[in-house]
Amino acid sequence: MSQELLAIIEQIERERGIKKEILIEAVKSALMSAARKVIDAKPEEELKIELDSNTGKFKAFKNDEEITSVDFGRIAASCARQVIIQKIREAEKDVIFHEFQGRVGEIASGTVYRFEKGNIVIDLLGKAEGLLLKREQSPAEEFKQGQRIRAYIAEVKKDAKGPQIILSRTHANLVKKLFELEVPEIYEGIVEIKSISRQPGERTKIAVCSKNEKVDSVGACVGMRGNRVRNIVNELQGEKIDIVRYNEDIKEYIKAALSPAKVAEIKIDKENMKAEVIVDDDQLSLAIGRHGQNVKLASRLIGWGLDIRTKTMAAEQAGKKAEVVESEEVAQEAGLSLEQLPGVGEKTADNLKKAGIKTVADILSTGLEALTEIKGIGQKKAQKLIEEAKKAKS
Repeated sequence: MSQELLAIIEQIERERGIKKEILIEAVKSALMSAARKVIDAKPEEELKIELDSNTGKFKAFKNDEEITSVDFGRIAASCARQVIIQKIREAEKDVIFHEFQGRVGEIASGTVYRFEKGNIVIDLLGKAEGLLLKREQSPAEEFKQGQRIRAYIAEVKKDAKGPQIILSRTHANLVKKLFELEVPEIYEGIVEIKSISRQPGERTKIAVCSKNEKVDSVGACVGMRGNRVRNIVNELQGEKIDIVRYNEDIKEYIKAALSPAKVAEIKIDKENMKAEVIVDDDQLSLAIGRHGQNVKLASRLIGWGLDIRTKTMAAEQAGKKAEVVESEEVAQEAGLSLEQLPGVGEKTADNLKKAGIKTVADILSTGLEALTEIKGIGQKKAQKLIEEAKKAKS
């Protein structure tokens, strides 16, 4: 029994990756339980189990006296098997948990095992099962049972049934990791991914820059004849990918981010991190994109708010601003409001406004005779109003 037990422990260590020390502690715990059953030990009585990790031989002691009962060996073996199986399962769960917890942020490969209420259970190469929740699935993708799949390890947490490995096909970092696997220059750190914005199943924008002047960052990501980026697009089942050249010049960065649209002019508000982007009329739909997708992804990519306008819209806005400025100049020229002129009360101001006189400038342009025809204003009052208006204007 001793040699057989030791052989089992060593086999489990080799095949399952569970440390020998963990299994020995599990066996000792099982033997302690068996010893209490055999000798009906009282709580105050001290029991001790010794197990030789080299020979596999074990002994049981009660108050430092060795237990030699025949039944102990038989019951101990049976009890040990049961507890060992249980401990092995627990240890396996811990091994899986720690292994995948250390892989959070990486890509895991597997096959579609089964479907559960919209979620997909992934067999991770026989080591464990991963869960691809419905919310973590791209709306443009469909999978079949047995199909090969790669997914981003988003989270690993402990559950009553074992480690729960949460996978994602929508995470922006899935695209980043795919580029790292596909583009050696990124993996080696020559080309750096500065930012990613993604609309799963539809489009991703990725900004890259090179740390080596001889290496073209965009060209490295695209690959010979587009092979590298095409492999990633195929992995994402047709999701479009825009590779943008990062630029410290925010205007150039915005132009690149809004590709494929061509930008005519950019007005920057650095303090509020906003930009007004002006395009030709025929470029508006490209700049905005379907359902605003292009401008939203570009805005998220660079971290700035973007306001897209055509040249026509910008000209109309400029015209309105000019009108506002003109009206402000008129108001400034007018000086005080009617109510602020000496001798003009609320009633007089109302009568003037009813006659179409709304500003101090209107009083001067109306003239003496016309003012006297307004209700409540005689010749003396009209003269006084003109004098006060002239003072206000000066």
